[in-house]
Amino acid sequence: MSRFFNKSAGWTLAAVGLLLALPAFLQAASVPIWAPPPLAALIEEGLSANNEIQSLAEQVASLRHEVSVAGSLEDPRLGFALLNMPTDTFSFSQEAMTQKQIFIAQKFPWFGKLDLRTQRATLKALRQQAVLEARRLSLARQVAAAWYDIGYVSDSLSINAQLTDTVTQLLGVAETRYATGKGLQQDVLQAQVELSKLIDEKIRLQERRRTLEDRINALLNRPGFQAVPAPAGLSFPGLSLDIGKLQARVLQTNPQLRVRQAEIDMAGVEIQLARKDYWPDMDVKLAYGQRDDSDSGQPRSDLFSASLTMNLPVWQKRRQTPRLNATRRSHQAALKTFRNLVRSLPYQVESLATEIHDTQQNYRLFRDALLLQAGQWASASLSAYEVGKVEFSTMIAAQIRLLRFELQAANYLYAVYRKRAELEEILGGSL
Repeated sequence: MSRFFNKSAGWTLAAVGLLLALPAFLQAASVPIWAPPPLAALIEEGLSANNEIQSLAEQVASLRHEVSVAGSLEDPRLGFALLNMPTDTFSFSQEAMTQKQIFIAQKFPWFGKLDLRTQRATLKALRQQAVLEARRLSLARQVAAAWYDIGYVSDSLSINAQLTDTVTQLLGVAETRYATGKGLQQDVLQAQVELSKLIDEKIRLQERRRTLEDRINALLNRPGFQAVPAPAGLSFPGLSLDIGKLQARVLQTNPQLRVRQAEIDMAGVEIQLARKDYWPDMDVKLAYGQRDDSDSGQPRSDLFSASLTMNLPVWQKRRQTPRLNATRRSHQAALKTFRNLVRSLPYQVESLATEIHDTQQNYRLFRDALLLQAGQWASASLSAYEVGKVEFSTMIAAQIRLLRFELQAANYLYAVYRKRAELEEILGGSL
């Protein structure tokens, strides 16, 4: 499952090349999931204005710039010194070893450390890029879910208005029949109760819509409230999903999986760096010492010096070994998290695909059968009520059931679109 990054010039060049392309990627990236034009416009606005998205993009750019720094040597050190100066006269010419020295020193890490540090910095940038992609998908899914919920609430308000008109008309009929002695007072009271319930439902639906619009405005980082138009004219998607292919795809494209993979690879690099710490770093120093001629005029040649200093990793039980053990533990933790995600993702895909399939079946059932039957029942019960063959409660229940079935069908339709957005978030892109 894991591909460890060893010292490889080819890999390093490829990864650095990918990082160099990140700014273009961040500018060219569009809506990460399928969306109709109105929703796509909202998602694009969110991707360009959301503060968290922008912060993550800046972090990616920052880590990209750190790659070249991580693999470079430390700055050389330039120094000046006075050596062997006699304290009785402070004369530069009295002693033969007195000299004015200038030196330059450079620290060289043990072989392979710089390459490993480059790999570590590159993996950090790649991991952060995957985090950014996952957050973009999450934002798109959240905006889509809220937008589809607005569609359902809007349809609910429409159905509520139709029901209100219907119950109002039926209330008038019941009052007329009661006034003429052909109807019952309980029919009038029942119609009034139903009307009050619809008024209460309308208030709750209006509050729900405002809450959803506030959520979208917050995700889009808008400075103030703006009304969000509801979806209109969404057709039945008719998705036919191959679960096996989707399960194979998710293991290749899921951004969270790439995050975990990068963490495994980073831990592998940390292990290699911990092993390198058992070997000393080297400090090379080159010095040039200028000497004055002696007091008697005898010339003295200048001096050149060179030195090599190494740190001695003698406290291995307290420093190198504990660090190596810690990196191994981190690697195991990252590997277990990765394996757990690998096991769970196919189940998530299967669950969502099954829900989409079942919800589509429910929608077809309502559209092709139940709505037709409910319409026939409503029409027949109204005709029967007019001639006194059924009670008012039966007739009004039939009228309400018809419109409620229409709303339930709409609910199934929006549920398919919501589940599609969830599935595409996991897959890392549009179906």
